[in-house]
Amino acid sequence: MAGIALLKPRRPAPAPAAPAPQDTLVAPRDLRPLGQILIEDGAVDPRNLLRAVVMRRRQQARLGEILLANGWVQEEALTRALSRQWRSSVLDLAALPPDPRLVDALGAQFCLAQGLVPWRRVGGVTFIATARPDEFDALRDRMPAGFGAVRMLLCSETAAREAIMGLRRTALIRQAETRVPATESCRTRNERRFGRLVVASVGAATLGMLLAPIAVITALTVWAVLTLLASAALKLLSFQAILRRTHQERQEARAMALGAIPRPEMKAPLPVISVMVPLFAEANIADKLIGRLSQLDYPRELMDILLVVEDTDRVTCEALETARLPRWMRVVKVPDGPIRTKPRALNYALNFCRGSIIGVWDAEDRPEPDQLHKVARGFHFAAPDVVCLQGVLDYYNPRTNWLARAFTIEYASWFRGTLAGAAALDLVVPLGGTTLFFRRDKLEEVGAWDAWNVTEDADLGVRLTRRGYRTQMLDTVTHEEANCRLLPWVKQRSRWLKGFAMTWGVHMRDPVALWRDLGTRRFLGLQVQLFASLSQYLLAPVLWSFWLLSLGLPHPMRGVLSGMLGGNAIAILFTLFVLSEILNIAVGLWAVRGPRHRHLLPWVPMLHLYFPLGCLAAWKAIYEVVAKPFYWDKTQHGIFEAGPEDTPVATPAAAAALVPLREALDAPLAATGKTAARAPAIPLGDTAQLPLLGKIG
Repeated sequence: MAGIALLKPRRPAPAPAAPAPQDTLVAPRDLRPLGQILIEDGAVDPRNLLRAVVMRRRQQARLGEILLANGWVQEEALTRALSRQWRSSVLDLAALPPDPRLVDALGAQFCLAQGLVPWRRVGGVTFIATARPDEFDALRDRMPAGFGAVRMLLCSETAAREAIMGLRRTALIRQAETRVPATESCRTRNERRFGRLVVASVGAATLGMLLAPIAVITALTVWAVLTLLASAALKLLSFQAILRRTHQERQEARAMALGAIPRPEMKAPLPVISVMVPLFAEANIADKLIGRLSQLDYPRELMDILLVVEDTDRVTCEALETARLPRWMRVVKVPDGPIRTKPRALNYALNFCRGSIIGVWDAEDRPEPDQLHKVARGFHFAAPDVVCLQGVLDYYNPRTNWLARAFTIEYASWFRGTLAGAAALDLVVPLGGTTLFFRRDKLEEVGAWDAWNVTEDADLGVRLTRRGYRTQMLDTVTHEEANCRLLPWVKQRSRWLKGFAMTWGVHMRDPVALWRDLGTRRFLGLQVQLFASLSQYLLAPVLWSFWLLSLGLPHPMRGVLSGMLGGNAIAILFTLFVLSEILNIAVGLWAVRGPRHRHLLPWVPMLHLYFPLGCLAAWKAIYEVVAKPFYWDKTQHGIFEAGPEDTPVATPAAAAALVPLREALDAPLAATGKTAARAPAIPLGDTAQLPLLGKIG
């Protein structure tokens, strides 16, 4: 390719010459395997190359990805070897930046996803640099018609990403802020109108308490009782659905153990899974996070971990700059903007993910070692309309204090009861913020996350259901640090409740459209899940006041209730209270019945003293909905240091998952009596053993 600039020119390169006929523009490809070229270059240890070839036979990953992910080859050496194999020039995109008009024509997101950089257009020929030459021909039909004839150049994955970011960084972050349609986003809410409505409501309530206090208290009591009944009914139905599903799963497991039904096997190759880990002001957690994620047993070449950090967060950025990251883990810096929220950062980082499955973990998460294997199996056997898998969030420090114990019990009930029940009943699943995994194409179809919503997970769950998609619970646990301090607990809970209120308000802008999208059953369920739950926290003091009656103290509603429900009004009301508490206790006892949290069983009845904290958080949330709706009240992590007894260990399934790989690595050398780890080096000049490597280019 005469005239095309080679790697790192020291002076400006001349413009490419006019194209020759097509058959002379492209030199024939070198038919030697890529592995042989790497060995001849001295770029890879033959033993490591042999391991990579065996691994490649078991999964759909390019040889270069396997070598890079395991640190067996340097990126520059791999790019140089590819240029020899494909007889194409390596383009230095830092010295010769691409034409931004061509990038816009192809789309910055498409370029990042495919590892492409449209460089220059000369004489009717568009030169495109790629890090994946084996996939280039398959993408020719997706090129804009205005590109005309296209010719391939080479670059590294890192160079391609940096070139696109250098040109379209601002456009990508603005797009991240507006991915969700305006009609379904918090960014388009009318602040002044909402503020006037809130002020008018508070004023009307105050005036009513002055002029007709009994009528106002009666209305609030009726609404509080109705929402309590609705919440209890939904919780009971969810609990019943979970018990039925648990019974069915036990029967299926027993039948598979006896051989009555075959155990399903995943025959498709493992997919590439990208997991984003948002970090903010986490200087003390970076090294620990890297260590925890290194315990995952998923193949490194199929694991793509993105540490997402705000560009202005110098504390975390400096901590990550000093950390030695493995190849399968990289940092994505999010440019500054009008807001700094987790969903905005996730939307931006989504552009740089290379997996077909997208996941989210929090900074302090400790996923089970075999979690990604379960995710791959879950999507493989799930129905096509299942686009999200929600794992279980658990806590490793419940013994810290009473608040940590109550927090752990509550979340065990939430994930194992409420969310699992909603999924079993095919209702809207208000997703948790971590241990979430999505089919990438469907996630992008619905617009990913609303950058302006402080509970972006719950909102995304609603939008997925409105599009006709479903969420299933995944039998895997991620451990986190339980919030064990009072003030941070209130801040965290107020952010969640504020997000619930904003999510409900956004989707109820057009109740008819929401009802049409969800159907009657899901529509009513959503009202209970969001609006009734928030009402319970806000109106809790109204219900608590009736405990005065049990002490024989006067209550302004005694006469009103007797007139409405007769002489048994007080007994009926207290029966409702007691049954609701019994249901909460039953779900809590069931949720912590396992061996890890069995010590929490005596503490479950004390949740009655824990939930009043939510009332304070709810009123703080309502204030922030008006005063600062997009403020992200961040939860501090790293307060509690887990001991060895708190650290999750690899499950038997995780250990078993490594056996096939070990067998595959040892199989080619079984005849020599050696394992792959002890294979003798292949001399550089000896090509007799290279056929063993197969066609690896």
